[in-house]
Amino acid sequence: MACKAKAAQVFVLMGVSGSGKTTIGQTLARQLNCPFYDGDDFHPPENVAKMSNGIPLTDGDRWPWLQRLRGLIAVHLEQGQPAVLACSALKKKYREQLGSGNNGMVLIYLKGSFDLIWQRMQHREGHYMKAEMLQSQFDTLEEPSPAEAHVVLIDQKVDAIVRAIVETT
Repeated sequence: MACKAKAAQVFVLMGVSGSGKTTIGQTLARQLNCPFYDGDDFHPPENVAKMSNGIPLTDGDRWPWLQRLRGLIAVHLEQGQPAVLACSALKKKYREQLGSGNNGMVLIYLKGSFDLIWQRMQHREGHYMKAEMLQSQFDTLEEPSPAEAHVVLIDQKVDAIVRAIVETT
């Protein structure tokens, strides 16, 4: 079955850890019959070790990772193959790096309150991002403007969130 997304679109789901990027991204990709990529899987082992030990990454840690993701987006767009990517992209300059030269990248900001996301993170197991690091994520977050991203509130069921993404993009 062919992908149901518009040709040459890569959906980048951004937001703080615990906002549902992976769950929503996997669901969206299944609905659109497109590949899903979790940006976390592209971190080098040194970055994972830092985050596992509660050490926030620096911009220097992130640049090679963002370049890999930018390349992944570019390959899909060049080949006309839509995809879904989950990536925190908390700062404007990170989003600019991902989108540089990548016309067809659609940014979706999964927005939720600290309290809602904190509650969700308390029930997550086996993830290297610890709930205690959530405040640093919110401190780092530079919310995108409506011109930069589609803003989708995450205080609803996954199916409703995915429906909102499909209807607004």
